Amino acid sequence: MKIKSVNFFILIASAFFFIYAFFIYDRAKPLRYLPIYGEKNYSLKNNKADTAFHTIENFSFINQDGETVSQKNFTECVYVTDFFFTTCQSICPKMSKQMERIVVKFKNNKDVKFLSHTVDPEIDTVEQLKRYAIEHNANTQKWMFVTGSKKSLYEIARNSYLLNAEKGDGGPDDFIHTQNFALIDKEKHIRGYYDGTDTNEVNQLISDINLLLAEYNYKQNK
Repeated sequence: MKIKSVNFFILIASAFFFIYAFFIYDRAKPLRYLPIYGEKNYSLKNNKADTAFHTIENFSFINQDGETVSQKNFTECVYVTDFFFTTCQSICPKMSKQMERIVVKFKNNKDVKFLSHTVDPEIDTVEQLKRYAIEHNANTQKWMFVTGSKKSLYEIARNSYLLNAEKGDGGPDDFIHTQNFALIDKEKHIRGYYDGTDTNEVNQLISDINLLLAEYNYKQNK
């Protein structure tokens, strides 16, 4: 009789344990998932439909320390990107202050980085970007300000980050001026756009970065 009671107790305890474990596991799931932006490409692989989402193409620019920056600098990282110029007197100062605020929020998280591209490479030399980075307390390993050929900078803004719908060739008369930040995931997909001059939207960006990190954590522990 005692053996049956012990077995029954073990059975009940085990059931409660598995229910509790499932509850904890289920609570670990993100409340929602961020969308993936950009056109999708559909193809067949092994007679199964395959969806390839828009991704950021590889790039090569020079940062505020005169070092080459490419996708390798963002391996296994999510990052926030924008386009600005150091002599801007309208939206750029607001954007940079907001970006600085986000950087501070994630300063101790190695999985989050920041990338700011100049749209005025003739003025924004490495030395100019370095001064600007210092003004905004930017650590090069965390927040990179980059320059390069105008054509390459404008192509990646339009074709990869999809931050400007206007056509242009990156020539002398071409100019991009956008206040939007883009959130990029570890697979180089675009996961969100945010007005970098709007505190509420930047607050949402901060929340979405945490949500994206939670998504990766959940997948890793699944």
